[in-house]
Amino acid sequence: MSVYLDHNATTPVRPEAVRAMMAALGAVGNPSSVHGAGRAARKLVEEAREQVAAAVGASAAGVVFTSGGSEANALALSGLGRKVVIASAVEHPSVLKAAACHLLPVDADGVAQPAALERLLQGLPGREVVVAVMLANNETGVVQPVAELARIAHARGALVHCDAVQALGRLPVDMAALGADSLALSAHKVGGPQGTGALVLADGAFDLAPLIKGGGQELRRRAGTENVPGIAGFAAALAAALPGYADEAARLAALRDGIEARLAAALPGLRRFGADVERLGNTSCLAVPGLSAQTAVMALDLAGVMVSAGSACSSGKVAPSAVLTAMGAGDLAGAAIRVSLGWTSTAADGEAFCDAFLPLAARHAEKNAASAA
Repeated sequence: MSVYLDHNATTPVRPEAVRAMMAALGAVGNPSSVHGAGRAARKLVEEAREQVAAAVGASAAGVVFTSGGSEANALALSGLGRKVVIASAVEHPSVLKAAACHLLPVDADGVAQPAALERLLQGLPGREVVVAVMLANNETGVVQPVAELARIAHARGALVHCDAVQALGRLPVDMAALGADSLALSAHKVGGPQGTGALVLADGAFDLAPLIKGGGQELRRRAGTENVPGIAGFAAALAAALPGYADEAARLAALRDGIEARLAAALPGLRRFGADVERLGNTSCLAVPGLSAQTAVMALDLAGVMVSAGSACSSGKVAPSAVLTAMGAGDLAGAAIRVSLGWTSTAADGEAFCDAFLPLAARHAEKNAASAA
């Protein structure tokens, strides 16, 4: 039996998205063409644009379709016209590597500190600054105080870009409530296809310098023929995921809490990152001191259980987590694994993970005891 517990990397494509994509693939027409087939393709794109906008309380005119969340982050940081970037120290690599960033520190729970943002902005020209802060962390699930940080940033004339890739479908995402000027989204985190995402711009922020230049697609904000099947699949996944997301989030939180309770009862030294603050109900970031993440991920994979360590966008390597390092985790940054649940996860999956992980941790403890003796 194979157990998949890496939904924060990508969640299985929903059947509704598959059907929408197949229908779009069966059609012909470039959405920029003016003939009937082109207009039919354009209709699919514009209907999807309306659905993506509605999902985050935005205007359809502000939605720019991209190849995914990483491109959306890069487009925001390069295209909003601000020369200075402040980014939380636990941002996704697509933010931290997109520009030279002033780092906004986080506390031991991984929460960005508003007072620290105040101090950073005092030494910078606010109207040249964009503050990048994610809504929910991809490794720990920790939720950031985006609305409070946005109030501070806007008071100094700065813009706010929010990476909401992990939050969409798991938390309420409302641009006005967050105070975000731009928002990055990705289809494959909600059961849509890989390779499709969006940058959503708030009213008043529709001017955007393109990262990819060429044709006039996406109101001249992103050149290249739109990925019509991917965009249709994105919209279908949102339509399937969002109506019952609160009940689903509660189900996954109960499953996650059961896993953590069983492990904690058997492993007194277990560390659960972000457990004392608000976090996504589907995410558990765990470490047993001395048990390397690489060993744990490989051993679990051999046992048929798939989890990850760190960001899935790190070229497949298992290395100490930059997120946990920023949180001051020390050596535990190289020991943490991420268990992330999704719409296909069951109680049996949680039991299978525990059944595989507990003997691994026990063998590690015995080996350490023998070495110490």
